[in-house]
Amino acid sequence: MKTNNLISGKTAALILLAQVFLFLILLILPGCSTQNPGDTLVEGTRLSDEADAENADSAEESAGETLPDLTVETENQDVSQSESDTAAVDTISDNINLFSGLELTDQVLDSRPIAIMVQNNPKARPHSGLIYADIVFELVAEGGITRFIAVFSTFDADIIGPVRSGRIYFAEIARSLDPVYTFWGTYPEAYEAIKNMDMDALDANSTAYINYTSAGWRDPSRSDALEHTAFIDTYGIKEDAEKYGYSLKGGQSPMVFKIDAPEGQRGSISEIAVDFSSETFLAGFSYDMGTNKYLKFLAGQPHSDFETGKQISLSNVIVLITDIDGPIDSSGHMLVRSTGSHEQNKAYYFMDGNVIEGSWARGSIYDPFEFKDSSSNRVLFNRGSTWVCIIGSEDRLSY
Repeated sequence: MKTNNLISGKTAALILLAQVFLFLILLILPGCSTQNPGDTLVEGTRLSDEADAENADSAEESAGETLPDLTVETENQDVSQSESDTAAVDTISDNINLFSGLELTDQVLDSRPIAIMVQNNPKARPHSGLIYADIVFELVAEGGITRFIAVFSTFDADIIGPVRSGRIYFAEIARSLDPVYTFWGTYPEAYEAIKNMDMDALDANSTAYINYTSAGWRDPSRSDALEHTAFIDTYGIKEDAEKYGYSLKGGQSPMVFKIDAPEGQRGSISEIAVDFSSETFLAGFSYDMGTNKYLKFLAGQPHSDFETGKQISLSNVIVLITDIDGPIDSSGHMLVRSTGSHEQNKAYYFMDGNVIEGSWARGSIYDPFEFKDSSSNRVLFNRGSTWVCIIGSEDRLSY
């Protein structure tokens, strides 16, 4: 009996000791953590946890600007995974514009992008309405002259132009957004190609091929060349679009947005230059660290709006490298490739005073562009306006 009691006592002591040991382990474990390599944030990647969200909120307050939270919380925090990319797009709320990342206001209840062809011939300058565009694509047309696809979704504009004729490859680029594509005439082959793109389109010049819009007008005081006197407004475009049964809701965007980098994390790349063909069409972008914006220059001069005198200000500058061939006919038309894989296509993404070297891809003309960094992470952009330069060689970009 004494032996049994002794054994029982020892057993009880061992059990008590084990309980104390387990209690100590439970106290220590909550203070330990493991970090997934995918949780490490690099320049331009999305905020991946609550701590980063709090830091972002502090950055917003210090900047004096209240922005809606677009942070993403998923079980898999590896931002290089495609399912995380999809989650980022899906979490954009209904009151956030897909093309600017800005809060929608009562002024623009319908967000379908309106993509308008705008001329950049020197005789067509200064331009009207580009300061209100969410995205502007710029690339060469005939003779080294560039044209713009000005995309309006967040804001309407009373005067946009000078509006110019459509081109097949400009329409193919616009098709990536599923917009209402608007232009002022074109040539027969281009009309046929645009019709075959299954794209809602409006022509301000003719009723022969594409649905006509009466939203355009001419202002002879703006230029001594008739072809540079055409202007249009988004209100009339939307009215005519509804008449033809075009939806004013929807569209597809290549953009995913983040909060601006705090000033202490902003870079020092102050000047960007894109040489499309000659000094006459040189696009310059001057970075201001305080505002975190890029001021646009054209041919060495401020690129300003005709009506307001305000210089174009941008949150992001994108430079896409692709194949540009031509002229391919006696009219001087060009051929620009706007599809392909990440392995084919180099890209440069400028924001926060920094540059992200990466790639772009697009499966077909019906797909949106896909922008990724060198680690195959989806690039996140600052909220606001974006200028996209499409050129045929990296040699034409300097910064």
